[in-house]
Amino acid sequence: MRGLATLPARAARFLREVRSELRKVIWPDRRETAIYTAVVLASVVVVGLAIWAVDALVSAAFAWILFR
Repeated sequence: MRGLATLPARAARFLREVRSELRKVIWPDRRETAIYTAVVLASVVVVGLAIWAVDALVSAAFAWILFR
């Protein structure tokens, strides 16, 4: 039961520390956010195409082996 008594104090301390750490964060500006978003989207497209190509090749190879 002793732990429950200190819970509000620990929670308040945690929130103060979170607030302190968030003040140290260097947030990206609008331009950086747009660039990072474009890089992520381009990467997703490239990786998606690569997975699709490998899947198509493996599927064709299995179809050729099984149904030739």
